[in-house]
Amino acid sequence: MNLVVVSNRVSRASANEPMTGGLAAALLPVVEKSGAIWVGSSGRVRDGAQKEPFAEIEALGAGALAMLDLPAAHYGGYYEGFANSALWPALHSRTDLICTSHDDYQSYREVNSFFARALLRFRKPDTAFWIQDYHFLALGAELRALGVTHPLGFFLHTPWPARDIFGGVPHHRELVEAMLAYDLIGFQTEGDRDNFLSYVDGDLGLDTTGGVVMSRYGVSRCAVFPIGIDPAKFAAHAAKAASHPDVSRLRRSLNGEKLAIGVDRVDYSKGLVNRLDAFDRMLTRQPQLKRSVSLLQIATLSRGTIEAYGDLQNQLAKLVSDINGRHGEVDWTPIRYLNKGFSQTVLAGLYRTAQVGLVTPLHDGMNLVAKEYVAAQNPVDPGVLVLSKYAGAANELDTALLVNPHDVDGMARTIATALSMPLLERRMRWEAMMAKLRAGTIQDWFADFVEALQQAHVVNDKTPVETLPVEPAVLWPVQSLGAGVGSRFH
Repeated sequence: MNLVVVSNRVSRASANEPMTGGLAAALLPVVEKSGAIWVGSSGRVRDGAQKEPFAEIEALGAGALAMLDLPAAHYGGYYEGFANSALWPALHSRTDLICTSHDDYQSYREVNSFFARALLRFRKPDTAFWIQDYHFLALGAELRALGVTHPLGFFLHTPWPARDIFGGVPHHRELVEAMLAYDLIGFQTEGDRDNFLSYVDGDLGLDTTGGVVMSRYGVSRCAVFPIGIDPAKFAAHAAKAASHPDVSRLRRSLNGEKLAIGVDRVDYSKGLVNRLDAFDRMLTRQPQLKRSVSLLQIATLSRGTIEAYGDLQNQLAKLVSDINGRHGEVDWTPIRYLNKGFSQTVLAGLYRTAQVGLVTPLHDGMNLVAKEYVAAQNPVDPGVLVLSKYAGAANELDTALLVNPHDVDGMARTIATALSMPLLERRMRWEAMMAKLRAGTIQDWFADFVEALQQAHVVNDKTPVETLPVEPAVLWPVQSLGAGVGSRFH
């Protein structure tokens, strides 16, 4: 089978370069090894009408990377307008932050249609398409409208909210009906899948017995595939990073004090304000902890042109300043706040340096930072993960210290508990979490979804793939792409 993976964002970063995001970082290693073609935005836009999508293709390990220049007239409405100002807040149960227009929705559909046309050139008799995340809820329907009968899979990296919450999204019914063009729809947790099926049952009136939905497109199977990481690789990064200058300087600067760490995008779903308030509350209630622990909060800036994100950036900067002004001393700063990214290798070293990992989102599909923190720990002297019960990772990492991120006092107490946890308990909790990570790696996630997609399409298939028309220009194997690195295809 030839697999084409589609996401809005792609990555070419190595372990020694800053990663562009959780989804891209997760997909990169499996695409490199699997031989898949990974299609996504180049980060550039093009003016004027585009009859044919414009792509740059280069080799990526055993696979290939195809980067599309998106239409300038629709990019803003698609990305900032509908995807991130309507879908993202709704999927994270923040309908109060929805701010979009009908034009934004039209642009969202136009870009989904644009991607569908671009994908036709990668169609071969045995091709399967695996679409990633909320940017492309309608892409499957656009492909079906173009006559594509190949296997179509979709995986949602975010949560799926309760039925009435998703009902707050403009054009919600059209979008969910379009999603049923996929043979397989994957979710991070059972709760996410159940919420989706509740909507399909209640709003569309379709039977959802056994997670299977019959619509005008045929059969769609809804299933759970918790995304993982490569724990062995991340542990190797952590060991290697011990001598990295950034990690060495951090260790020297601690002067024997303990460290808590948080690594997030600046996003209202990550619970950063509550986390900082909890750290502040802990120092206020337990002043003996001053000078014995500091917090390193890495917060990479995100979507700054969207008002809610710009407001949050300003709020966090002020809050950090207030806390440091209230508790800091001339030779000690309680919170180290950085708005820049780090490579996976350096992050692994920073995770291992920290005695406590703080992963406290208000709502998260999975949150791979939680898994990375655990994998990076020193088995002899592991740190403690403080994890929001509203992160998908909490379903697997249930020996972390689980917290309610809305309970600031409770989080403050839990952070203090983590700092004083005895070694034996830390090891027992860490070993249990590592066993879960080893049992569900990123490679397992990838293989399980692809296998399930093949099975789902066999059940759903009405037209033999061998009879489909195929453009002669696309009949090249992935391995042959190396010769075309840097070239452009029209």
